[in-house]
Amino acid sequence: MVVYVCELCGYEYDPRTGDPDNGIAENTDFEDIPADWVCPLCGATKDDFVEEEREEDEEVI
Repeated sequence: MVVYVCELCGYEYDPRTGDPDNGIAENTDFEDIPADWVCPLCGATKDDFVEEEREEDEEVI
């Protein structure tokens, strides 16, 4: 599975859970998030996120 990690604060966007507090539904691919979405913790843009591969059973914080 792939998660997207904010390089500035470490927030992890998991497409399986989305970001419902900011209008991003579950199972929303990172590429499908609107361009103006920002990190809910620090306000970084999508360009500040890096893709990271995880084991399927590894917990995302």
